[in-house]
Amino acid sequence: MKNITKQKKKFLDVVKDLIRISDVVLEVLDARFVDETRNLEFEGEIKKQGKKLIYVLNKADLVDVKKKFSDMGDYVYVSAKNKEGIKELRAKIKELVKKIDIGEKKRAQVGIIGYPNTGKSTLINLLTGKESARVGAEAGFTKGMQKIRFSPGILILDTPGVIPESEYSHTRKESIQKQVKVGARTIDKIKEPEMVVLELMKDYAKKIQKFYKIKAEGRYDVLIEKLGRKKHFLKKGGVVDEDRTSRLVIKDWQTGRIKL
Repeated sequence: MKNITKQKKKFLDVVKDLIRISDVVLEVLDARFVDETRNLEFEGEIKKQGKKLIYVLNKADLVDVKKKFSDMGDYVYVSAKNKEGIKELRAKIKELVKKIDIGEKKRAQVGIIGYPNTGKSTLINLLTGKESARVGAEAGFTKGMQKIRFSPGILILDTPGVIPESEYSHTRKESIQKQVKVGARTIDKIKEPEMVVLELMKDYAKKIQKFYKIKAEGRYDVLIEKLGRKKHFLKKGGVVDEDRTSRLVIKDWQTGRIKL
């Protein structure tokens, strides 16, 4: 636990350094959970230092309605998966860079921050036109800070995906459930998947039931019982394997199969 906490603080320090040396910062958010994936701590630091901020609402292909946000200055909806909105984002970056005095620096620096698994690395590869950013299935895969050429006069700076410092907890259920919901905590790191699905059912019961074609009246226990039998996830004695069934729901949720 001590080493994990130390590593997380190291990642936070890297991101803080990125904000300090960047001229423009892109905050990559999950278009399904914009408020949940915003890092207000970092946003405050960005504004305090007078840096330009662009909100990148990724995974736009997973939402039916693209909302408008009055409290955001510059934001762009993109789908890294479908390569949509990339041209608009590239134009927005160049537009803001032109307004900045970079002093004696040869290149403007554009930093990218965001929760783990919001699609930062895939987005960077599309922006730069090459597979420069490393992509991994596990949250926080990118290590350290990477510098990637965006254009002759602009460098992209990538960092590990990090969650707000106030949410670092292995015991607070609210933090864990939120991290699972937005994909910042992967399936293998979840100790109580049943509790996570229970929380998801409170807000998204209709969507989940529709996806699995199961009538559960919004009840978690009914959903897991019927889904477990439907998928033949059974233990000895014909009892439904709640853990395995719950992990399936979480997997379908995190991979975007269950759409909002």
